[in-house]
Amino acid sequence: MKKIRLIIFKIKRFLWLIPVFIVRILFSKKHFKVPLNKRLYYAFNGGFTADQIALYDLNKQTQKEYLSEFDWYKSRKINYPNSYMLNNKLICEKMIEKFIKTPKTIIKCEKGVIRNKDDKETTIDEAISLLKKEKSTFFKPISVGKGIGVFRIDFSNNEFSVNFEKLAEVEIKKILSENDNYFISTCIRQAKYLDNIYNKASNTIRIITIRDEGDIKIPFAVQRIGCKKTIPVDNGSKGGLVAKIDLETGILSKAKSIQNKKEYSKHPDSNKKIEGVKVPNWNQIKNKMIKLAENLPEFKFVAWDVLPTDDDIYVIEANNSSGVNIIQVFGGQRNNVLGDFYRKEKIIK
Repeated sequence: MKKIRLIIFKIKRFLWLIPVFIVRILFSKKHFKVPLNKRLYYAFNGGFTADQIALYDLNKQTQKEYLSEFDWYKSRKINYPNSYMLNNKLICEKMIEKFIKTPKTIIKCEKGVIRNKDDKETTIDEAISLLKKEKSTFFKPISVGKGIGVFRIDFSNNEFSVNFEKLAEVEIKKILSENDNYFISTCIRQAKYLDNIYNKASNTIRIITIRDEGDIKIPFAVQRIGCKKTIPVDNGSKGGLVAKIDLETGILSKAKSIQNKKEYSKHPDSNKKIEGVKVPNWNQIKNKMIKLAENLPEFKFVAWDVLPTDDDIYVIEANNSSGVNIIQVFGGQRNNVLGDFYRKEKIIK
C-alpha cells in the first residue's frame, strides 16, 4: 500500500511539473530586471527564477554553486508521506507541543465552524470575548505559508487594533465570520534583542535540521527580521530582511533582502544595529532544536521558525521545505552540507 501511495504521489508530482514551472519559475513575480533571453536560458537550464539570476549573479560557472527554485520544489517530497503533518499548522502544533513550547491556539475555524481551545463549537461573540481576554493574538490560515493572510489582533484600552491600526469591534467580527480555515493563537513576547532591532514584527530564526544517516545536523540558520511593509511578520517574500547566524558563535551578519541587493548593518526603519548582534543562549537553542528533531523520526528535513524569548524559545511553525533564496543570498549551497543532503535524497545530482 505504501508503494502504491508513493507511485500515485510521483505521478501527481509529475503532472504538476508543467504548471509549477510556468507559474513559479518562468513567470514568477520579479523584483529585478533580467533580459528575456537570460531568463529563458536559466529557467530551462536549471529551473532558476529571474530574481535568482540577479541575486546570485548567475553565469555558467556560478550556476553550479546554487540550488534553484526547481530544486526547492522537488525537496518538498523528502518527508512524504508525512508531509501533511507539517503542512497543517494545527496538526503540527499538537505533534510538537509535548516536546517544546509553542503558541497556544485559542480559536479555530474549519469548514465554517468556529471552535474554542477545548474543541467546543462557539459563537462569534464568545470568540470576541476570548480575544479581549487574551489581549494580543495572531490570526493565521491553517495551511498557507509565506506569511500570507497573517495579522496581529490586539485589544487595549477597550479598543481593538489589527497590525497596530485601530479597528472597530464590528470589523473584527466580520473577519471571524467571513473567513474560513484559520486559527488564532497566543502572541509570544519576543526576546529583548529582537525588540531592540524591530519591535513591530515577530522576528523568528529559521533553523534547518536534517536527519543524515540517523544524525541530526543544522546546516544553516538565519535571523529573519520584519520591517514596515511586512508588519506583523518577517517573511523575506514580503520584503523582510535576513541575517546569517554564525553557527558556532550565534553572531549576526549584515542583513540582506531577497528583493534588492542592499546590505544592512542597521535596520532601515528603526536604525538599530543588526550586524554583530549575538543571539543569546545560542548553544542552548541549537541543542533544543536538535533534540526536538531527534524526537520526530518521521521527518528528514524541517525548516523551523523559532521565536526566542528572554528565557526560552517557542516554535512558531515547522515547514517541509525552505525557500532557498533566504539562505543563498549569503552564498551557494549546492556543494555544501545542504546540497550533499539533497543528493543523498536524490533531489539533485
